[in-house]
Amino acid sequence: MDPSLLVVVVICTALIFDFTNGFHDTANAMATSIATGALRPRVAVAISAVLNLAGAFLSVEVAKTISSGLVDETRIGPAIVFGGLIGAIVWNLFTWYVGLPSSSSHALFGGLIGATWVSAGADSVHFGKIVDKVLVPAAASPVIAGVAAAAVTYLVYRFLVRKRGSRGFRIGQIVSASLVSLAHGTNDAQKTMGVITLTLVAAGSLPAGSAPPVWVIISAASALALGTYLGGWRITHTLGKGLTDIEGPQGFSAQTSSAVVILLSSHLGFPLSTTHVCSGGIVGSGIGRREAPVRWRMAGRMVLAWLFTLPAAAVVGAVAGKIASLGEVGTIAVGVAGILFAAGIYLLSRRKPVTAHSFQVPEPSVVDTEPDRLAA
Repeated sequence: MDPSLLVVVVICTALIFDFTNGFHDTANAMATSIATGALRPRVAVAISAVLNLAGAFLSVEVAKTISSGLVDETRIGPAIVFGGLIGAIVWNLFTWYVGLPSSSSHALFGGLIGATWVSAGADSVHFGKIVDKVLVPAAASPVIAGVAAAAVTYLVYRFLVRKRGSRGFRIGQIVSASLVSLAHGTNDAQKTMGVITLTLVAAGSLPAGSAPPVWVIISAASALALGTYLGGWRITHTLGKGLTDIEGPQGFSAQTSSAVVILLSSHLGFPLSTTHVCSGGIVGSGIGRREAPVRWRMAGRMVLAWLFTLPAAAVVGAVAGKIASLGEVGTIAVGVAGILFAAGIYLLSRRKPVTAHSFQVPEPSVVDTEPDRLAA
């Protein structure tokens, strides 16, 4: 395959991954607002899409970490990156179908690591940086967000809800959900920017250590926003209803805590998982409100999916990257296999669809007054 054509194929595949990242992670920002009735589903995803688009322009630190920090960009080619992206997309689609909020970020890292390791050797993977920049934040971020959300939730119910009720929290939830969307765009869009930049560096189109060009930032931001607008309703249902019963003040606490953690990590260049952070925030908010039962079995399933995400995507990425690196026929075979898998997942999902109409959202008046009754 012509090298320039292969670069175009890889860039398009990266944008497809970015699109799946958008609908896979819509729930991170908007699940609690939809569950409490603060925002209607379609309004929620529209707001989230716009703010994801805007957030992508706030920083490029995470993109630099991915393009020049995780693997040796001088020892891989676009075909290897292509295989890694296929591994990430396959895992994203599978977890979306079963409704598990796994990490799109770790799927991407796993795919790239597996493809690079098998095709270019273990010394092409910067394991020390992976531990520092990926694994440690992955373990710490949901705990930090959960503890912060539990503390904020307790204080909100203890000192605000009991005295003043919860009517103002509907607006607060909209603001905090918007902040999470902005933070998500800042962190997650950069991951695709980093992959495209890595591809351009590997192809010799950019010097090593380059920041993402403007057209890369715009295209990655647009793909993420489009995927966000279409909404990943299966995962939204899991986060909004599967982990705990969420009220307005509780959702506000979870979202605010998550947004602060994500924005801080973006500033420091840590490509953490917004899924981990937001899930930890929701569980923490359930712990902070005594009346809210935390469904630990569902939380356990999520953690299990998190543990499998990076190695599972790495295995698929390794196989895909090795086949793609064999030449034009191998690249085409990997692409066709990816398309067939995506088509199969889509057809299976249509047998039992979950859409915006699947949510029985309570009226805002009910949501606003319910905490008052509990507080009384």
